[in-house]
Amino acid sequence: MRRSGFDALEEIVHLFIGGSELHGAKVGATDDLDIYGVFIEPPNVALGLNPRDHFVWSTASDERRNGPEDVDITLYSLRRWAELAAKGNATALHFIFADATAVSDVSWSLVQGRRELFLSKQSAEQFLGFASNQLQRITGEKGHGAKGQRPEYIGRFGYDTKAAMHCLRLYFECIELMEKGTITLPRPEKDLLIEVRSGAWTLERLLEEAHSLHQIAELAAERSHLPAMVDASAISSLIAEVHLRQWGMRASGNR
Repeated sequence: MRRSGFDALEEIVHLFIGGSELHGAKVGATDDLDIYGVFIEPPNVALGLNPRDHFVWSTASDERRNGPEDVDITLYSLRRWAELAAKGNATALHFIFADATAVSDVSWSLVQGRRELFLSKQSAEQFLGFASNQLQRITGEKGHGAKGQRPEYIGRFGYDTKAAMHCLRLYFECIELMEKGTITLPRPEKDLLIEVRSGAWTLERLLEEAHSLHQIAELAAERSHLPAMVDASAISSLIAEVHLRQWGMRASGNR
């Protein structure tokens, strides 16, 4: 974190390792290290002319793909994170279910304690859309992307098995979220996900499973007891409360 140059380390309230390691689907020393976090802007930033929505840093350049020695850091302001989570963004929702790796401030516990505010049927669209996008990249329907290509998987197994793993993982998460209102991390299906990523499945089997899980996820969303949409006013009140608490603690010299 210090190497990244982020100049407000004391403002971070939640920090955890994400990516394949978070989901339990890491295979050997093949992945980079993904670090995610949330920070709370001080009043002069949050209420000023130049609010800071996010901070992104990587040891890899834009010209090459990440390798196992690389580190990616993605931090969101509490405001920006809440905005994404309220829309059902899959990555953002992981934040409220992921255990902290390094930092977990009491202010963040207030957010996690009200995680139900960020859950709705609407998030199924985000999960299903993301999963379908992964699948269409595997089949070439949406192109493979330049930096996103994984020739080491395609050359060995005939298709991008890491993308396949993430595709199924997103379906599993969507189903659990719609049925139980939670996302278990690491995934209960981690052995299956590692099997897929390791190339044990043919492309035909993957496509059949993805099609089946997509239908199950759609039905789960239709029958879900989650609200159709989040209560934006309730989320706004919570985020304001957390900001005011954090600012008050900072002003008094306590954390």
